[in-house]
Amino acid sequence: MNVYNISRLSYKIATQQIVRNYAFKSDLKIKWVRPEKIPSIDPRKSGDCAKLPPVDPKELIREFRKSKELETADQTVRSLFELGSNPRYLTTNHYRDAFIKEVQRHPLDYGSMESKLARMTATIRCFQEHMAQHPRDKRIKVQLKELIEKRKKFLKYLRRWDYRRFEWILEKLDLIYKPPPAKFHWITRKESLKKLTDIHCEKLRKAKLDEYRKILEEQQIPFLEDAIKKLEFVRQEQLDLDIPVTVTLEHIDDYKKRLNELKELREETKLKNENEQL
Repeated sequence: MNVYNISRLSYKIATQQIVRNYAFKSDLKIKWVRPEKIPSIDPRKSGDCAKLPPVDPKELIREFRKSKELETADQTVRSLFELGSNPRYLTTNHYRDAFIKEVQRHPLDYGSMESKLARMTATIRCFQEHMAQHPRDKRIKVQLKELIEKRKKFLKYLRRWDYRRFEWILEKLDLIYKPPPAKFHWITRKESLKKLTDIHCEKLRKAKLDEYRKILEEQQIPFLEDAIKKLEFVRQEQLDLDIPVTVTLEHIDDYKKRLNELKELREETKLKNENEQL
């Protein structure tokens, strides 16, 4: 073998040793499904449990609700000042006012932490409805992401400095606070298959133990009956041969008591199973 063949063989061995073997294949035919990726703008991820309440499209805009002229105006003129005939942002303002009134400290409170959170929550839910209808609107999507992160910072601050008010605002706005995880961890196929294999093996072990336990339970009554017969025989032989008696009557009575209790328990279990089947 010349130098060329030796070098070629050594290269082949070296390459075989460094072949990547990272894929974990299970022989148990366990199927792994990748978990669904939930976008950050989804209500399940943002923590918004409730949807926006329905609004009457014939309701007047906030600035014209107390107008006396519109009360007697023609329907065509009145429709120009209704929410259904105006841009979407006016409906968003309507929701903002409704949310703020739920949590504000006094009628002129628009700058407290509670009012800011209510305003952001109303806007977020309006944007989420918009994204459900127009999922390709990138401008609203970016604004929605920024607003959700901003609200999380406000909630984190409020949770730190006034926990009772933090719990109260979550209840009023129907929110769930989801803090970021302390340590991020990727969900991989290899690790998931290992966990599923461990679960499968644990189920097999438990099933076999349960099956073996049933076999032992079925043998309990014959075993006790046989043990009582043998103890009685040994005692009688010891009496006949006039040797020290090692098997007492209390010992035999104890075995008989255990046998009767076991039979009663089996009868109760059998009746209970029959009643459940009926």
